[in-house]
Amino acid sequence: MSTPSETPAIMLRLRHETRPYHDALEQQAFNRALAAGAPTAAGTAQFLARMYGFLQPYETTLRAHAADFSPAWDLAERFRAHLILEDLPETPGAPTPPLCPAMPPLRTRAQLLGTMYVMEGSTLGGQVIARQLATAGIPLRHYFTGHGARTGPLWKSFCQQLAEAAPAAGPDDVVAAASRAFHHLDAWLNQP
Repeated sequence: MSTPSETPAIMLRLRHETRPYHDALEQQAFNRALAAGAPTAAGTAQFLARMYGFLQPYETTLRAHAADFSPAWDLAERFRAHLILEDLPETPGAPTPPLCPAMPPLRTRAQLLGTMYVMEGSTLGGQVIARQLATAGIPLRHYFTGHGARTGPLWKSFCQQLAEAAPAAGPDDVVAAASRAFHHLDAWLNQP
């Protein structure tokens, strides 16, 4: 186990080796609008619907593998797709947002861990996005505020669990899975 001042090697690798994919995701239309200080309610709803389409199948698969994770992972607290449904404008008869048909592979522990890195990391960005939406006068979204004050502690706990699990899962495979998850998410968010 690492001391608080040390960053586990797997986290350094993930941060460094997935940076190009993370940066590409930042060029998505919703993120560009945020960066320009011009998010819209419609653009936010469209982004949330797309995120639901990716998050829901990911969470379904993670739930199916829940027995493979100890209670220390706090899996039940990490599920957030339902928050998106709470955020989307209620339109009578509106269908549930479409699901991503091309999810990254989520069969092995390494694949789950790499994708978890991407999805858990998005909780940190959500905190920033919530503030940007508030500044723009767009009602705060449940999804973006997610864990609220628990966001930081849950992220730290995740990092610790990942650092302990990565050696057995295969660090190269975890990093490759995170890269694939970013790539698949980016492709899904940028579909017309």
